[in-house]
Amino acid sequence: MGWRAALGIGCCLLLLFYVRDHPALEAPRQFAVDTAAVIYRVAAAPKSAFIGLGDFFQTHSALRADKARLEQENLVLKGQTQKLAAVLAENGRYRALLRSAETLGREVMVAEIIAMTAAPSRHELVIDKGSADAVYVGQPLLGADGLMGQVIRVGQYSSQALLITDATHAVPVQVLRSGVRGLAEGTGALNRLVVRHIAATTDIKEGDTLVTSGLGGLFPAGYPVATITTIIKQPGSSFSQVIAVPTASLDRGRHVMLAIDLMPAGSQ
Repeated sequence: MGWRAALGIGCCLLLLFYVRDHPALEAPRQFAVDTAAVIYRVAAAPKSAFIGLGDFFQTHSALRADKARLEQENLVLKGQTQKLAAVLAENGRYRALLRSAETLGREVMVAEIIAMTAAPSRHELVIDKGSADAVYVGQPLLGADGLMGQVIRVGQYSSQALLITDATHAVPVQVLRSGVRGLAEGTGALNRLVVRHIAATTDIKEGDTLVTSGLGGLFPAGYPVATITTIIKQPGSSFSQVIAVPTASLDRGRHVMLAIDLMPAGSQ
């Protein structure tokens, strides 16, 4: 409040003190009281406005800080939710793997995938089991839904396996429905196998399941390998071109199974 306003209010109050009992001055006295109130409000207005403006900026700053904090907390919660979803999905795949082991009726060992090859056409992976765990070269590698590949190199505490889709891999198969035999070869694509030696006149159709035939003694008979998706009968050819997709999920999951009771004689 300025000194002029204070002086005006003081004069009004002093006048009221001396004339408070005079009836003739009642109206002027009320006018003086109202005038003093108006002067006080006008003088106090800048201060009130300044205080209100300060409160506004303080509240706005606090709201911005709260917004930033809530955004950070939301980001953390989203990350935790995504991690939880990934863990739940992996647990689901692991339980499916164990159920598959029970269905096989064989003793198996679960291994964890710790690395994969970077080359596009080479489908190899490294697992955390080796000779210390009785892993051997040629041992079948199984997933929850079928054959994945075989062990090709063994270290003491880790091993390298070749997937069935590798361009150098082949596995003897037969059609589960009709028993027709063929050879499923890798193509270098994770979702594609080519089945050789299928005569054009044999009983096969799209949707047929291919399983290991057991020929050659490397893979036990009966493991699911692939599902036939395409059959092309070429004019003038004695064989059909047969395309199949692996039943095992070769591009997902962190765990695989090794059948530990299938070691051929002389492998140790």
